[in-house]
Amino acid sequence: MARTKRASDDLLKANTAIANARKMVKKAPRKSGPRTSILRERPRYRPGELALREIRQFHKTTMPVIRKLPFVRLVRELAQNAVATSFRFKADALAALQEAAEAYVVHLFEDANLCAVHAKRVTIMSKDIQLARRIRGERA
Repeated sequence: MARTKRASDDLLKANTAIANARKMVKKAPRKSGPRTSILRERPRYRPGELALREIRQFHKTTMPVIRKLPFVRLVRELAQNAVATSFRFKADALAALQEAAEAYVVHLFEDANLCAVHAKRVTIMSKDIQLARRIRGERA
């Protein structure tokens, strides 16, 4: 029979503890950073570029800018506050009111923009809107 060296119990325990620790390290989930191929950075636009794009988009469409349901709720609330009796509106009447309201606001902002340009500014302020209404003869 061949002679073999018998290791001590302490050495065997230490070796198995190291082996178990290595197994645990291998099984631990790896922390992976965000994948650059999946997440793309959003493009950076110059100041005012998105605003001009939005203006061009609204020029092309004929849809109303104000959403229908909030406008209808506002009209019904104003009518209810004005008169004690309840009103009923036809859909065409509400559409006509919305079209007229949007046209009024658009022309008011055009006039306010002219007032701002006259004051050598680019940004419309509340005083520009008040001046435009005063020039039109409306109460400000």
